[in-house]
Amino acid sequence: MTKFPVDAPINRVIKTLEELGFRLVREGNHISMIRDNPDGTHTPLTIPNHKTLKSSTLRTVLTQSGIRRDDFLDAYKGLQKRDKKGDVEEKPED
Repeated sequence: MTKFPVDAPINRVIKTLEELGFRLVREGNHISMIRDNPDGTHTPLTIPNHKTLKSSTLRTVLTQSGIRRDDFLDAYKGLQKRDKKGDVEEKPED
C-alpha cells in the first residue's frame, strides 16, 4: 500500500484534485473548488490555503469530496512522476 503524504504541498494537492475532475473557483484564506458530476449535480470542496496540508486534513478533504484514497494516491504519484520529468508547471507562490 502506498504511503499517504504527511505534509502535502498545496500546489500538488490542487493539481491532483484538478486531475480528478475539480476546478478552482476561488482562492483566498481557503481554496474553493467544484466538480461537475455526470448526473448534473455538483460537488463543492473547500480546503485551507496553507503551504502544506497535514495528512489528517487531506484525509478529511477526500472523505468530504467522495474521493477514494487509492484514486487520490494514484493521481498524486502520477503527478509527482511528471514533476520529476519537468512536464508540469509549478504555480508561482504569492
